[in-house]
Amino acid sequence: MGRNLVIVESPAKSKTIKKYLGKDYEVLASYGHVRDLVPKNGAVQPDKDFAMTYEVIDQNQKHVNAIAKALKGADTLLLATDPDREGEAISWHLYELLKEKGLLKNKAVQRVVFHEITKRAIQEAIDNPRDLATELIDAQQARRALDYLVGFNLSPLLWKKIRRGLSAGRVQSPALRMIVEREKEIEAFDPKEFWTIESDLNFKDKDFSAKLHRYQGEKVKQFSFTDAEAAHAAQAALKSAGGDALVVESVEKKQRKRNPAPPFITSTLQQEAARKLGMSTRNSMRVAQQLYEGIDLGSGPVGLITYMRTDSVNLANEAVSEIRDVIAKRYGKENVPDSPRFFKTKSKNAQEAHEAIRPTSAARTPAEVKPYLDRNQFRLYELIWKRAVACQMIHATMDTVAVEFACGEGNTFRATGSSIRHPGFMAVYLEGVDDQKQENGKEKFLPPMEKGDRVALKDIRADQHFTEPPPRYSEASLVKALEEYGIGRPSTYASIISTLLNREYVELENKRFHPTEVGRVVNDFLTEHFTNYVDYHFTARLEDELDEISRGEKQWVPVLREFWDNFSQLIEDKESLTRKEAIKPRLLGTDPKTGKPVSVRLGRYGPCVQIGDVEDEEKPQFASLRPGQKINSITFEEAMELFKLPRQLGETPEGEPVSANIGRFGPYIRYGNKFVSLKEHDPHTVTLEQALDLIKEKKIADANRIILDFPDAGIQVL
Repeated sequence: MGRNLVIVESPAKSKTIKKYLGKDYEVLASYGHVRDLVPKNGAVQPDKDFAMTYEVIDQNQKHVNAIAKALKGADTLLLATDPDREGEAISWHLYELLKEKGLLKNKAVQRVVFHEITKRAIQEAIDNPRDLATELIDAQQARRALDYLVGFNLSPLLWKKIRRGLSAGRVQSPALRMIVEREKEIEAFDPKEFWTIESDLNFKDKDFSAKLHRYQGEKVKQFSFTDAEAAHAAQAALKSAGGDALVVESVEKKQRKRNPAPPFITSTLQQEAARKLGMSTRNSMRVAQQLYEGIDLGSGPVGLITYMRTDSVNLANEAVSEIRDVIAKRYGKENVPDSPRFFKTKSKNAQEAHEAIRPTSAARTPAEVKPYLDRNQFRLYELIWKRAVACQMIHATMDTVAVEFACGEGNTFRATGSSIRHPGFMAVYLEGVDDQKQENGKEKFLPPMEKGDRVALKDIRADQHFTEPPPRYSEASLVKALEEYGIGRPSTYASIISTLLNREYVELENKRFHPTEVGRVVNDFLTEHFTNYVDYHFTARLEDELDEISRGEKQWVPVLREFWDNFSQLIEDKESLTRKEAIKPRLLGTDPKTGKPVSVRLGRYGPCVQIGDVEDEEKPQFASLRPGQKINSITFEEAMELFKLPRQLGETPEGEPVSANIGRFGPYIRYGNKFVSLKEHDPHTVTLEQALDLIKEKKIADANRIILDFPDAGIQVL
């Protein structure tokens, strides 16, 4: 047999695969992508059918050289990169590079694909090689070209019209819009008052509560009682009608079934890892990659889970059989359904040859591998194992009961409860929720009751409530929303979120996304001037077109042409925008001294208040916002306070005037002609004593930096 060179993405993966292949195989890693577009204008040329200019990524040049060297002694090149568009593109780039070097003459080149790193899967892939998939490569190139064209044309416009250093992304911008729109919903939310009336009951020494269901013959709704007067009047009337006991009017019992959730796909794994384990999307994917590529279990590395970037809920028949065996042995045959469960994949582009995320062997329990895993690896493996096992278990059976109690004429209270008759899959795994209110709304256990029973009435309560705004997005709920809109794909959810955070367009506070001032301004600019390109349906349709390219249903150049012709014209049209048109200031009022408008906006160095207009003959006055102040919420009075700087604080013992102010680089104290930064104090409230302490510290620090002093010559060597 000839010599074979196998190429994978990562060194961890290469070690695991090497274990399963014989001495005739050498396995090397490309360390991810080997080429990318040159990072300058002209890398994609629309006038030449979107021809692209690539270059080798600097840090990976040595790995390309190692592959080229090893190929000289091989007969066959096996490209075994990941089984998705990015993996196909890496293989194609490597193939093109090696072909340019003339290293593929008289060499067989094969593309091999596997979705788990097990001996069986790797052998099967090597026995069934294929050619590089042109349609997958085209789809990846089209995505890369689109992202480049948006970034390299929209970002310079943001620099000119808003401020330097800003950027916009084709998929990140609609995600930013989601976060900003949710924030605006919260700000505009008008809480509405409503009251609920509940009775505290006791039957056979069991306490429970019941909600008012009907009052004076009318069904009680959320806003039946909207003020204290109406609620307390009803409370008094009900207490009088009920006396010391209510009578059971009806008991309704039902049995319902609850089925398990499908096995994980990328998005649901990210959501559950965020909900249950507190992991960020990037972290959960990093740990999943480690589990996929292989963990040393004592006798060499073993791939513990299948490929983690997938939108298919399909499971291989052998995997289902093994899971059913594990259920029978660990949880009893009564928990194995008569026939396997099959789940329908929602994604139009999911390839059923791909699988859901599952353990490579269900027999390898979390407890068995725990000694070899770090904390996060174990927690994520346990989550994946439990979800995969639970999805093939029997349904849970719940007993539900609804009891109505009469309280005088035309008034009823209602209590609902449930109990688990047979836990089924719930004994292993229960899906998490995004909103704690869903968790709090769980039904309770009720004592057995029959029609006609008298139930002790302990109290009737009237409680005030206010409607609440929609919650801010968490990582889990944002991924869910992106998936529902069809924005992004399994390989991009984590990068969408990390890009928004890295650009400082959003912040995570208490695990919820808040847009920053810069994020809001960028979003408002894009929403007004590039409406289509932050439109959810437009973005989703473009994602669908990329999927169609990957399936060979569309050609990539016409898709790019249609996008570019419209986009480039819009860029050209918006070049004439003024800064004032691009960043619409928020008008706060009129300065009583000058009669000029007072507004707030994002300036080149951050949020600021402005008195006057740039067009005025006299230059406008500017003042930076204080920490915690926001463009959208600062008041006129608060804005005018900012113009009280610089504040004269007094003098140093040497008679130098001391003042506090804010400059381009932040707040500072000035004494004479020298300056000291205000890191922890507010220039509006800092006292002379505090300022003198800072000046003293600065003088000591400066003195310690002096090596030689020549006072006569006026020279100091620092």
